[in-house]
Amino acid sequence: MSRGVLVVGASSPIGRAIGRAFAAAGDTVVGAALDRPGEPSYAVELVLDCATAAGAEAAVAATVDAAGRLDVVVLAAAVMPVAAVTATTDAQWRSALDATLGTAFAVSRAALPVLPRGGAIVAVSSVNATLAAPGLPAYAAAKAGLEGLVRQLALEYGPAGVRVNAVAPGLIGGADLPDAAAGYPLGRTGTPEEVAAAVLFLAGAGFVTGAVVPVDGGLSIASPAAFLRDDLRARWLE
Repeated sequence: MSRGVLVVGASSPIGRAIGRAFAAAGDTVVGAALDRPGEPSYAVELVLDCATAAGAEAAVAATVDAAGRLDVVVLAAAVMPVAAVTATTDAQWRSALDATLGTAFAVSRAALPVLPRGGAIVAVSSVNATLAAPGLPAYAAAKAGLEGLVRQLALEYGPAGVRVNAVAPGLIGGADLPDAAAGYPLGRTGTPEEVAAAVLFLAGAGFVTGAVVPVDGGLSIASPAAFLRDDLRARWLE
């Protein structure tokens, strides 16, 4: 049976790949973003601020109108300001939290009364929710909050048969950063399609809830030695 799927943050490379994956599975996909996604796989494209109650409710209603139902919500919206803590402005801080955490809360609140038993919410988090990196205080805080919200929703709505999970990607599409692959046990960075495959799995995994699944090529289990050049790694391990 075709599912009704809402992808929020639908204009990013990951968001578009997620939309294509669900459409290829035969689902009706509605994409919502602050700018027009431009993805042919979306049955409907919405330009909305889903961090607001009005925007979130409109996105949910549009999905029900297009598909006749809402079965899956994908929370992929994010903003990544890059600045040290002391250089991060109030506007940058708020934009990161609103885009990721505010949107996730508003859309979940609007969707939960509509999602049926067997419905699913899948959030796109990041390894930076748990692995610190220079210059990402707002982004890391927003993603850590997102994972907390995922666990809370999974606990509260499990009895209603609604599952809530997240994926935590590492660096995706890092072709312009070849040195970054050195820290990944798989020896490369990821692709949007690989994140989408994990999201598609979680949307249908009937006995998985409250989980954060790494999609990071093993980055989150690597020791600090994995980030060193071969000569430095040997010295580290002496």
